[in-house]
Amino acid sequence: MIIEQLSKQPEKEKKRVRLTVAYDGTNYHGWQIQNNGITIESELNRCLTDLLREPVEVIGASRTDSGVHALGNIAVFDTTSRMPAEKISYALNQRLPEDIRIQKSEQVPDDWHPRRCDSRKTYEYRIYRAQFPMPVKRLYSLFTYYELDVNRMQEAAAYLEGEHDFKSFCQTGAQVESTVRTIYSVEVEEQGENDLVIRVCGNGFLYNMVRIIAGTLLDIGQGKRDPMDIFTILEAKDRSAAGPTAPAHGLTLMKYEFL
Repeated sequence: MIIEQLSKQPEKEKKRVRLTVAYDGTNYHGWQIQNNGITIESELNRCLTDLLREPVEVIGASRTDSGVHALGNIAVFDTTSRMPAEKISYALNQRLPEDIRIQKSEQVPDDWHPRRCDSRKTYEYRIYRAQFPMPVKRLYSLFTYYELDVNRMQEAAAYLEGEHDFKSFCQTGAQVESTVRTIYSVEVEEQGENDLVIRVCGNGFLYNMVRIIAGTLLDIGQGKRDPMDIFTILEAKDRSAAGPTAPAHGLTLMKYEFL
C-alpha cells in the first residue's frame, strides 16, 4: 500500500534558471571545473547544491580562462526547487565568495541553452600606460611603459571587423569545427591620460582569440608591425603569424546579448 501511494505521487516539476554572473577571476583557475584548483563553475555548483538541497551542475555560456574577469557571463541550471527563480540570486549571493556575485536570476524555457542560440559577446582588454605601475589597477589592466601609437592600433583594429578565418588568432591545439568567426566591431579607445581599452564584439570567439588580438595590436602600437600586416596574418592561418597572447588579467567579459 505504501509503495503504491508513493508511486502515485507526482514527480516534482523542473524549471530552468538563467544566471548572470560577475566575478573577479584573479583567484580562480578559470570557469570550467579543473582538477588542479577552484573554478567559478565549481563554486556555483557547490553553493547552489547547498542552497537548493539537490545536486546542481551549471552550464556556462563562456569558459573564461584562469585570471579572466566577467561582468556578465551566463549560466543555466535545472532545479526542482520551489524557490522562485528571481529570488535565487539573493539567496545564492549569501553563500558565494565575495569575488563572485549573481547580478540576475530568471526562469527561461526548459530547452533554452546559452551555447545553442544566436548571441553576441563583448570583451574589453584594458591597458594602463605610465612611467610606473598603479597598484589599484594591477589586477585588471596590463601595465606598459612603452609608447603606443593609438592611431595605428585603431587602423589595424578596423581590418579585423567582418567575417574572417581567425585561425591565426587561435591558440594552437584548440579543437573546433571551424575557425571562421564574425567580428562586429573592434574599438581602441583612450580613457583619460593613461587608460586604453580594446573592445571587441563578435558572434563567438576562439580559444585565446581576444588576448591574441590584444597582443597583436600592442605590437602594432609599439611599431613592431604595420597595421596592414593584419591581412597577412589572417591569410596565413597560422598562430605563429600573429602577435603574443596578452596576459589574462587585462581581459573582462563585459556582456552577452541574445538575439
